[in-house]
Amino acid sequence: METLDIKIIELSEEKAIATMPVDDRTRQPFGVLHGGASVALAETVASVGTYHLLDKEKEYCVGLEINANHIKAKKEGIVKAVATPLHKGRKTMVWDIKIVDEKEQLICVSRCTMAIISI
Repeated sequence: METLDIKIIELSEEKAIATMPVDDRTRQPFGVLHGGASVALAETVASVGTYHLLDKEKEYCVGLEINANHIKAKKEGIVKAVATPLHKGRKTMVWDIKIVDEKEQLICVSRCTMAIISI
């Protein structure tokens, strides 16, 4: 999170929101937001959202599967990832993540499945 300057700005049982700058750390060679950076943001917010819901003395979580559709290019500014749980199970959680720009325009949509592992 520190490397990409990802910041969690909201966390509850029903939502996790994080921001990330679009800058030299997160742009690809053509000068737009790298798809991999968007995926890193999406998995981070799903991971934090899942971890928030766990019994931290007995469980931890890891990413099991992620996909992403990159909708619109972004050259600079800030993107915001809004993650909402689609499924909260005992062994997996599935999150819907929408990444938007400052005007709430959709940049990327992702779905991430998190595995819940007993310690």
